[in-house]
Amino acid sequence: MGMHVIKMPDLGEGIAEVEVVEWRVKPGDTVREDQVLCDVMTDKATVEIPSPVNGTVVALGGDIGVSLAVGAELIRLEVAGAGNQAGKPAAAVSAPAAAVAPAAAATAGTTLPGSPVSTVCERADELDEEPAPVARTAPVRAAPPAAAPVSKAATSAKHAKGLAAPAVRQRALELGIALEFLDGSGPDGRVTHADLDAQLLRRVKPAPSGPKPADPNDAEHTIAVTGMRRKIAQKMQESKRRIPHFTYVEEVDVTELEALRAQLNERYGKERGRITLLPLLMRAIVLGLKQFPQVNSRFNDESGIVTQYDAVHIGVATQTAAGLMVPVVRNVHKHDLWSSAAEVARLAEAARGGKAVRDELTGSTITITSLGALGGIVTTPVINHPEVAIIGVNKMVERPMIRDGAVVARKMMNLSSSFDHRVIDGMVAAQFVQAMRASLEAPATLFID
Repeated sequence: MGMHVIKMPDLGEGIAEVEVVEWRVKPGDTVREDQVLCDVMTDKATVEIPSPVNGTVVALGGDIGVSLAVGAELIRLEVAGAGNQAGKPAAAVSAPAAAVAPAAAATAGTTLPGSPVSTVCERADELDEEPAPVARTAPVRAAPPAAAPVSKAATSAKHAKGLAAPAVRQRALELGIALEFLDGSGPDGRVTHADLDAQLLRRVKPAPSGPKPADPNDAEHTIAVTGMRRKIAQKMQESKRRIPHFTYVEEVDVTELEALRAQLNERYGKERGRITLLPLLMRAIVLGLKQFPQVNSRFNDESGIVTQYDAVHIGVATQTAAGLMVPVVRNVHKHDLWSSAAEVARLAEAARGGKAVRDELTGSTITITSLGALGGIVTTPVINHPEVAIIGVNKMVERPMIRDGAVVARKMMNLSSSFDHRVIDGMVAAQFVQAMRASLEAPATLFID
């Protein structure tokens, strides 16, 4: 029997690390070739990692929530034959131990060429060429023992202090944690989100001593923020920190729009499928962007460059069991109402079923968010960074309105839209929303380019 180590594969698109969100196997399990071993998350897309060989699970690369760099040890299998790893099978390890394992491999010459860890090890080799310090002898005392030479592994670990992925570095900066003083538990000594969480726990003062409260309602529960929930938290924090939001709210009379939608569904619903309000809103956005194309943009605030798009790719905020996801309907300007409705339904099902791929969750140029019947009167939606606008749809209600001097019942709905005030002036934002309103209140114009 031999040992086969499966390393975290390169998933492309410049991905440097992933987060383990679910293990499909455990130590002792027998796995077959192409069997899914675990699910990992990159940005907002979840990817399944299959096994390339048959074998028995000996050790996992870490607990759920641990971040693994590309090339780090993902799982260790005992296989028939020589395997790809020398030595005896290792015992099953916990997250911290597993995360350190690749660092040991690095000192054995298995680091990836051109990686930061490889550079650190090369510098450590240069330092090891210095002669070991010589013991000095005092005239009266016995000579102290000679200082032990510094090993390559120790020197590499010393110089690897503070290594971390960009997302971890950013979070540490916001929390006021100095990475160079942390012992990283990740691959090659990298500091991970789990290390930051542990440092935060050490800051918390111990609970006062004494008897525990008898009331069970006083119990406290700690819940680790991992996987999708962590990605959402990071995304929302980045958006609010970077973007100066400006929210503009306008009410829209959708009585005629709803009447049109009912007629279309009655006539074409069976053969083409029923349409919701969303495809009509998407059409109004497309027409509004023709007048105000600067709203269909993304802003790179690091380079100070605004990229304006001719194509309209609308992200549709979708609530799933794992959290909020934003699948993207591409080239909405080329869709009719029914193809838009079909694509929205397909993407929403894929997102809720955890089957949406990365390409379906990235590349939006403007976003719609709606809570349907729970939409409230007014919201202040958070912009989907690095976009510059998001359209929030509030609930539809029937209210008394004055028309031609008479009080009549009308179906009213508010649009709560947020804009990046660095890129979109208040006047432009208001004009864009008013253009949408005009189209929605005269729905026949939705079909005129």
